[in-house]
Amino acid sequence: MPKTNKIYTVSQINSLVKTALEERLPSRLTVRGQISDWKHHSSGHCYFSLKDTGGILPCVMWASKFRTVKFAPEDGMEVLATGYVDVYQVAGKYQFYADRLEPAGVGALQLAFEQTVAKLLKEGLFDEAKKKPLPLYPMRIGMLTSESGAAVHDIVDSIHSRWPCATLFLYPVPVQGEQAAEEIAHALRQTNRRNSTLNLDILIIARGGGSLEDLWAFNEEIVARAVFDSRIPVISAIGHEVDTTIADLVADARASTPTKAGVVAVPDQQEILTQLAATEQRLTTQIRAMARSARQDLEIVLASALFRNPLSLVQDASQQLDELIAELTDAMKELLERARRKLSASYEQVARIEPHRLLGRRSVEVSEWQNRVNLAINAIVNNRRMQLTAQANRLTALNPKSVLQRGYSITTNKRTGLLVRTAEDVRPGDRLNTELASKNLIESEVVKK
Repeated sequence: MPKTNKIYTVSQINSLVKTALEERLPSRLTVRGQISDWKHHSSGHCYFSLKDTGGILPCVMWASKFRTVKFAPEDGMEVLATGYVDVYQVAGKYQFYADRLEPAGVGALQLAFEQTVAKLLKEGLFDEAKKKPLPLYPMRIGMLTSESGAAVHDIVDSIHSRWPCATLFLYPVPVQGEQAAEEIAHALRQTNRRNSTLNLDILIIARGGGSLEDLWAFNEEIVARAVFDSRIPVISAIGHEVDTTIADLVADARASTPTKAGVVAVPDQQEILTQLAATEQRLTTQIRAMARSARQDLEIVLASALFRNPLSLVQDASQQLDELIAELTDAMKELLERARRKLSASYEQVARIEPHRLLGRRSVEVSEWQNRVNLAINAIVNNRRMQLTAQANRLTALNPKSVLQRGYSITTNKRTGLLVRTAEDVRPGDRLNTELASKNLIESEVVKK
């Protein structure tokens, strides 16, 4: 009787292949190949193929594993994938399940750094024109760093040695690890939201030196954007002088070390005091020169004839008015005398003709003349009096002693003969004359300044 072959189901065949692969292949493999057909699914899982000149290997990377990849994979990139081969029984095909992915020839972190720099550079996050200026004299400074690291002590010592009047605030954050970037970005945004109360002038984010992996939190895009969005000027002081992070490139100012952050953030108190002393000396010299010039101007005024005899203008105007009144009086007398002579000469002619009528007419004319003369004299006198009053008012305004009528006084140093304006114009033992209204004088002696 012929032997009958065993019949297998599709699922059984796939299971046998899966078992064979698991038994014959290493549990973990590292494959080098070029990425093609890269797809990052909305679920977070990644589907792609690795290929070389001889073939194509379908690959899968689950979302939980892809979250650890720092760079952005793309078609055409040559990578090293570490994982295992297994059978996807539903489709009846074998796949490579990658749990680690890194670029071939260059470190994953270095590639991720270069990719992020290129992206942010294109968006303008490094533009110098967008960087905020640091305040010249900051008084309230915030520090985002580890409370247990040496960076915080370096910053505090540097700032207090240069600018001891500043108040420092520490906002402790982790400076490395998986969650460090998110916590640093959160602290930056929270500090900005609360700054209407905190009133910080500057924020310093800092940590000591380390490897690229140790410093990686400060290369994360989330931290770079939080630094760029900060309304408070940010100084980045990450690592040692040779270290450069993306936070350094985005920050408004960079310090090569945490110690140098204090030099960047605050001025040197001794330099400021030296500048103030020089400014004080310069102002003192200028004020003394102005005082000497003013004193010379005053001496010229005091020596003028008008100041010695302030009533001379009024007296001259009064004399001129008297002379004009005398001239007008003489002119009026002569005018009246002419009228009388003319009237006398006409008297006989008037007598020959109805004298009572002529007399009445002439009397009216004489009265009119007298009225005109009186009006003219009064107008001239009043005009001269107004001019005299205006001259007197102007002189009074110019008279330095008129202010004495309002309760002020003028004090003169008898030793120097000069007016006393400040305490620098006298010294103990000097005798002073204080002039009051109505020419009253008070004599006193300087006992103490």
